[in-house]
Amino acid sequence: MRRTIALLALLSLLPLTWGRSPHHPKFKTFELAFVPLDLPPPERTGPRLGPFALEQVWLARSRTHSFGSYSSLLLRPGGMMLALSDSGDYLEFRAPGESQADSRIGELALSAQPEKADRDVESATQDDKGTIWLGLEGRNAIYRMGADYGIEARVRPPVMADWGVNSGPEAMTRLQDGRFVLLREGYVDWSDHLHEAALFAGDPTAKGPGGESAGEGQAFTLDAPTGFSPTDMAQMPDGRLLILMRRLIWPMPQRFAGRIAIGDPRTIRPGGVWKVREVARLSSDLPIDNFEGIAIAPRKDGRLTVWLISDDNFSPLQRTLLWKLSVDPADLP
Repeated sequence: MRRTIALLALLSLLPLTWGRSPHHPKFKTFELAFVPLDLPPPERTGPRLGPFALEQVWLARSRTHSFGSYSSLLLRPGGMMLALSDSGDYLEFRAPGESQADSRIGELALSAQPEKADRDVESATQDDKGTIWLGLEGRNAIYRMGADYGIEARVRPPVMADWGVNSGPEAMTRLQDGRFVLLREGYVDWSDHLHEAALFAGDPTAKGPGGESAGEGQAFTLDAPTGFSPTDMAQMPDGRLLILMRRLIWPMPQRFAGRIAIGDPRTIRPGGVWKVREVARLSSDLPIDNFEGIAIAPRKDGRLTVWLISDDNFSPLQRTLLWKLSVDPADLP
């Protein structure tokens, strides 16, 4: 019965997750605003968020352009934030409270084809030189972009070939040691907590002198909180990973719950099971939506700022929300 309900819920989402609305700009100049929302009382957030403090929540909106459906979030050099959409678009903006005069939206040159599978960016990561890697669902591919967002390389790793059409590389990060970790959204067989995953020793898109892949991937299995799928992840300065997770709890209008889990990538073993631990619950009675992007920034006081962004699926029933959390790494397991 549980599987039947889940299938019906998935079918009800198809018009929203596959049918993307085109951008219809009303003006030539893009205007972006972040509207602060009321915070829940501490007695509600404390038991759910644990060591995380919810500092502010904003609703992103524009009177000039249609935008949204963001699946990944990066903190770029120079203080810009970059949100990437599963329709192949991007949003550059500064943290709320700062001037948004240089914010902009645009379309990535991913493909000349209009098919969603050629533009479905679900995950992203970067290095300290500004290079960006994109994980595309549907194609189960990894694209490498330069700092100017030009596509430099594409690869469809065999280790990800069977990750499905709408359940592929939902989370990806480049570790500090140069390895890449990718997590599949879909479950392993009929499990409700196991997910396929891939570990690359280096850049998956790089080629050796003979044309062979320099980043051959190795499979492993993610063991995550029951009923939740990974949507993004980011590495803390001490090397541990925070994994953002999501679950649909009601199909129409859509209602979601989320989790934040933590794991040490040093314990990942090819062919093995990597178990992560839940550290926060993003329950439906908090101001949440379909959270799919996470980014981390160190602070001078030793705490970390953790940013979350939601994917509104271009639906009038959902919102593009931005959360600002903080956490002391010493309080995390």
